Amino acid sequence: MKPTPAKKAAKPPVHRASPPGEVRIIGGLWKRTKLPVASLPGLRPTPDRVRETLFNWLGQDLGGWHCVDAFAGTGALGLEAASRGAATVQMVEQSGEQVARLQQLQTRLEATGVTVLRGDGVALMRRLPPGSIDLVLLDPPFGAGLEAPALQAATPLLREDGLVYLESDHAWTDDALQAHSLQIHRAGKAGMVHFHLLKKAAKA
Repeated sequence: MKPTPAKKAAKPPVHRASPPGEVRIIGGLWKRTKLPVASLPGLRPTPDRVRETLFNWLGQDLGGWHCVDAFAGTGALGLEAASRGAATVQMVEQSGEQVARLQQLQTRLEATGVTVLRGDGVALMRRLPPGSIDLVLLDPPFGAGLEAPALQAATPLLREDGLVYLESDHAWTDDALQAHSLQIHRAGKAGMVHFHLLKKAAKA
C-alpha cells in the first residue's frame, strides 16, 4: 500500500493591488474621455451623477468662463469645465504622481486653456487677482480641515455673479457660510457626499 502523499501547505493568498479605475468626462468636447483613477490615499473622484447635476445647474456651455480647480485629483471637475468651453481652468494638485497624469491628459486633449500646477490650492487662490474668477471648484480631502480656509480664499476671487462648488462629508448651511460671505444657491446629496453650489451672500 502506497503511503498517502503529504498535503502541501496552503499558500497564503496573494493580495494584488487593484488596477486603477476610471471615470469619464460626461459632456462637451471631450465627452466619454476616460480619466484614470489611481489607488492613492484620499483620491475620491466626484461621481458621474453628481457632476451631471452640477453642470445641469451651471448650464452646459461655460464659454468664456475662468475657473479654478483647487484640489484637482483626477481632474474630473476641472476637465469637465474645460470640455464645456471654459476659457481657462487652473488645476492645482499636491500629488506629483497625479500632476504627471493631468499633464499627460492636458497634452493628449490639446487642452490649451488648462494649466496644471503642483502645490497648495488654498495658497494659490490667495495669490490670484480678486474678482477674476467665474467658478471655483472645491473638492478637498474629507476630514482634512481644508473646507473653511478654502472657502475663505475663494470668496474674494469671485466676480459679481461668480460661483463656488463645494463637496463635503456634511451639509453646509447659510449660517455656517455667513463667515465666508457666501450663501447656498443649490445643494444636493449622493450617498455620503454633500455637494453645494454657492454664490456671494446678499449684502445687507
